[in-house]
Amino acid sequence: MSLPRSCWLALLVLLAGATLSSPAMATGEKTIFSFDKPVEIPGRVLPRGTYVFQLLDPGCERNIVQIFNKDQSKLVATLVTVPDYRLVTKGKTVITFENRGPHTPEAIKAWFYPGRNYGQEFLYSISKAPRLAGQTNKRAAQ
Repeated sequence: MSLPRSCWLALLVLLAGATLSSPAMATGEKTIFSFDKPVEIPGRVLPRGTYVFQLLDPGCERNIVQIFNKDQSKLVATLVTVPDYRLVTKGKTVITFENRGPHTPEAIKAWFYPGRNYGQEFLYSISKAPRLAGQTNKRAAQ
């Protein structure tokens, strides 16, 4: 399977540690979210505040989401996601959370752009899966 050149470039940026913080690098769908409390994303917890979520290249076979600060002057995270599907589309952006238990920030599970059946599911460390499954009463995938 051959990936488009833009996908390879996106993957290289991700593997290089995503040190580029130019919002011009992200050309896809974007949504501004404001959180009134800390939320977890894979690998870290975002403090309360406003963030810009942007799909790096919607035509790419790789799903890469970049998260910027409010004015897009700083890249906060670059994450590889997997497609998530829902039967009913909404006319507005939808973000879903998982409750991780008491005294733990909710974790962002998925982000759906308005009018789309497919969204971005965030991937968490496999080492966390058994602990998270126990906290949410869900069975961990093996």
